[in-house]
Amino acid sequence: MNSIIIDDDEACRTVLKQLIDQVDYLKLVGVYTSALEANAALKKEKIDLVFLDIEMPEMTGMDMLRSFEMPSAILTTSHKEFALDAFEHNIVDYLVKPITMPRFMKAVEKAKAIYKKQNGSADKDYFFIKKDSVHTKIPTKDILWIEALGDYLTVHTHNEKFVLHLTLKAIENKLPPDKFVRVHRSFIVHVDNISTIEDTTIYINNVSVPIGALYKENFQRALNLL
Repeated sequence: MNSIIIDDDEACRTVLKQLIDQVDYLKLVGVYTSALEANAALKKEKIDLVFLDIEMPEMTGMDMLRSFEMPSAILTTSHKEFALDAFEHNIVDYLVKPITMPRFMKAVEKAKAIYKKQNGSADKDYFFIKKDSVHTKIPTKDILWIEALGDYLTVHTHNEKFVLHLTLKAIENKLPPDKFVRVHRSFIVHVDNISTIEDTTIYINNVSVPIGALYKENFQRALNLL
């Protein structure tokens, strides 16, 4: 997702850059210190997500939401009192500084789900995967988990596995977000095929899959817990 930062505070911009750099489905394409400067860029480039500071000179983040047509926006601020007004403008989330990585991940996962829905991603219930010069149709329900290793990944199904020259990021955008969840920087699992979960480990067909600390909160939200 092409993302930009709009914030007049250099320290805050630095923190957001560092957070964005750790999320493989976000691509930072611009950093701006004012709303007016950023609006000019929004008219020229395809931007999917804006990290927007509220308190800025000349034009605040709230003024920008009221005045311009905006892509998905995550507001960043040092004050909680603007939240009610902000959510009236259909923002994705509202982050209060200082921003922690778990809270940041929760916000950007929301943005990713919206992006997939708006762009019609993951509307297929099958893939055609090439193996030994033959394209085999694989229903998504048969996928147990997907494991990445460098520029390759392995798709594990009930009956066999397929090795593809593809990144985890690329295949993640093609998977139904209500069924597949990123649980680690190297693993995506099919929620319906999970057998048991123990602390930081998922078991699927007696095979263990780790849960990364940065992905644990989002994974727990995806589960139908009682």
